Amino acid sequence: MTSIYIEMTFYEEKISHIKNSCYSNNKQIETIIATRHFIDNNFEKDLKLDFLSNIKFTSKYHLQRLFKRYYGLTPRQYLINKRIEKSKENLINGMTVTETCFAVGFESLGSFSKLFKTKTGKSPSQFQKEQVSRSK
Repeated sequence: MTSIYIEMTFYEEKISHIKNSCYSNNKQIETIIATRHFIDNNFEKDLKLDFLSNIKFTSKYHLQRLFKRYYGLTPRQYLINKRIEKSKENLINGMTVTETCFAVGFESLGSFSKLFKTKTGKSPSQFQKEQVSRSK
């Protein structure tokens, strides 16, 4: 009887180990965290979903779903927010609007200005003027 109990426990542990390694969401979490870190460190580059999914060898649709599940945003939305936050820093530090636009990875001054205003409620130049007047 004892030997059967020991064997069952041994096999239960093995099954549990296999289940945890195959079906746990640790790999998903690692993939999403790595993707976010990559975006954080490369936000100024042309980051498309296809490219991001290839980094961790996952489907772009799966990556998008996981990212949204864990961060509440799609990778694209996260990238845009990251670029807007960095552009605020650049504008506060005296970069021109045009320099800022291209430094944070936007390809068009018009799309940058429109997104900036949508996210902040102010155009980049209005934002910069307010920051300069506040610092005086």
